[in-house]
Amino acid sequence: MAKQIPYKVYLTEEEMPEAWYNVKARMKTQHAPFLNPATQKPCGKSDLTPVFCEECVEQELNEKDEYIEIPEEIRSFYKTFRPSPLVRAYFLERALSTPAEIYYKFEGNNTSGSHKLNSAAAQAYYAKKQGLTSITTETGAGQWGTALAMAAAFFGLKLDVYMVKISSEQKPYRKEVMRTYGANVVPSPSDTTEAGRRILAQFLGTGGSLGCAISEAVEKAVTTENCRYVLGSVLDHVLLHQSVIGLESKLALEKYGITPDIIIGCVGGGSNFGGLIAPFMGERLQGKNEIEFIGVEPASCPSLTRGKFVYDFCDSAKTTPLAKMYTLGCGFMPSPNHAGGLRYHGMSPIVSQLYHDGYIRAVAAEQTKVFDAAVTFAKCEGILPAPESAHAIRVAIDEALACKREGKKKRILFGLTGTGYFDLSAYKQYNDGTMTDRIPTDADLKRGFDTIPRCPANGNL
Repeated sequence: MAKQIPYKVYLTEEEMPEAWYNVKARMKTQHAPFLNPATQKPCGKSDLTPVFCEECVEQELNEKDEYIEIPEEIRSFYKTFRPSPLVRAYFLERALSTPAEIYYKFEGNNTSGSHKLNSAAAQAYYAKKQGLTSITTETGAGQWGTALAMAAAFFGLKLDVYMVKISSEQKPYRKEVMRTYGANVVPSPSDTTEAGRRILAQFLGTGGSLGCAISEAVEKAVTTENCRYVLGSVLDHVLLHQSVIGLESKLALEKYGITPDIIIGCVGGGSNFGGLIAPFMGERLQGKNEIEFIGVEPASCPSLTRGKFVYDFCDSAKTTPLAKMYTLGCGFMPSPNHAGGLRYHGMSPIVSQLYHDGYIRAVAAEQTKVFDAAVTFAKCEGILPAPESAHAIRVAIDEALACKREGKKKRILFGLTGTGYFDLSAYKQYNDGTMTDRIPTDADLKRGFDTIPRCPANGNL
């Protein structure tokens, strides 16, 4: 019988995972390989190492090892902000009058305010170990840029961050945190790169997208000596690093004999959700549990619920390898909603394959309903959630209310990926009643789909 769990469960430093969990080692169907857009052949190490750190490429291509050791230098850095707490949301349960048990893994207890530091620390360490002197990246909401600025400063690396223009305007203080840690922050699209100039000419007055910012960051990396590009989501090695979230959650729950019935996470590129579900999904794939996994995306950028499962470029300028994923098209320009970290046109190949195979359910949530949930949660639990995290809260509340209607007791775990203290302009719009829901029309989606490459691997689109 499960013991009564306290409000917060903290693991000790000694209980922190010593290895990341590689869910690919258990997947029934491996996701399709990246393709070189010029040759249409699968990418190998030689295709990827000019852009990414060598060790990250090794992890990206590893489909065999279920556990991959976390170097001691990274574990030492993790100890500055991990283990993170697992919280039983007693006050939210009471407010909802639900028989459901609600748990959340809180990743906001660090200066970046999010889970992003888990992979930023790893990638910065590998860049330093390789002897690189600088790295580049993109950022949407700014959480990844902030986390990488912290990690780059810690490991002594120069950092250029291309921040989605609308986010840099909405969150000027997030930009200042990055600059405080020594990062050079460029609103994207910009006139500092060929990719940026092309996008500015094609989309006059655009607020930018993650795809645009990726194009600029990759160009900067490949044209700068002793530099590599690092990515905060989507790729397999990023989900691998984020598996520390799921591993800690699983261990904390097991201490009290608890197995969740439902696990929920917000999805933009898929890193936090993939990391949260990884060890639980590994057991699901072995037939050891029947957990329902739910990914929640914004209705304004619905890559899973309305996208196509095809090969597409990962960036807007069409310079990256082709990835098979659920996508809205690399040319899709999302509306400037406040879930900046969930504006990517595509989805992690791992998450995409698991969704395609029926192991994940996807839900698209409107912005105003997401903020309704965020405010309810803040009033009950005392934490102001990031807009991204609030997507998971929205569906966790919906599932808990369904338990109430049906008289069922389920155990719900969701990822609280970060805090919303740099998102006050969004909360102001919500409080002022001026926030709107922007849902792309079929015509909007068609414009994005028309940018998906016509290539042999995609057959007849």
